[in-house]
Amino acid sequence: MVRTMTAAEAVALIPERASILMGGFGLCGIPENLIKALAMQGTGNLTVMSNNAGVDDYGIGLLLQNRQVRKMIGTYVGENDLLETMILEKQIEIELIPQGTFAERVRAHGAGIPAFFTPTGVGTVVADGKEVRDFDGREYVLERSLGADFAFVKAYKADRLGNLVYRRTTRNFNPMMATAGKTTIAEVEEIVDVGELDPEAITTPGIYVDILVRGEVYEKRIEKRTHR
Repeated sequence: MVRTMTAAEAVALIPERASILMGGFGLCGIPENLIKALAMQGTGNLTVMSNNAGVDDYGIGLLLQNRQVRKMIGTYVGENDLLETMILEKQIEIELIPQGTFAERVRAHGAGIPAFFTPTGVGTVVADGKEVRDFDGREYVLERSLGADFAFVKAYKADRLGNLVYRRTTRNFNPMMATAGKTTIAEVEEIVDVGELDPEAITTPGIYVDILVRGEVYEKRIEKRTHR
């Protein structure tokens, strides 16, 4: 049964040293209300798994400012100068993963696949300490799937059964992360009655969602503006 909570009530469930998958690409499609609530709560020693950490003073950057993150797992440092400084000064553990491998590790966990072979990273530090096997004359490295205690995902709309609809590029990593958390908390802009969503538009079935949070305030910042 899907429960509906406020952001503060939902993050109160997060214990110290929890691992959290956080959807979004840069600042697009991030669960910003859940992150703000978690920053206010102050829970620490977290392992955060996200494509990147956004910017210094917004999104995951708020958790980094508070020194709530023990380990960051992602694909690149991005626009976050604070994260770069923390890495160089060894204030945080970091695991950088090729982006396609990161996406597939999360997807595989949600599909019940414990590990898979990929050619990405063979012959680099990415393959250090991992099994490498030859298939048809090409080498592949074994990668373990990637799941977490919690998944924070951001969707556009949900019905009261937890079925989720995403809007355009905000979909990004959110659907696969929704399947890979032991407890999935979905932040949405609107909750509608059952039957109001177009079944063909539902990307994440409610069976994957445990808690719904209706976001109260959205900044929806743009990470880097470009002009023609």
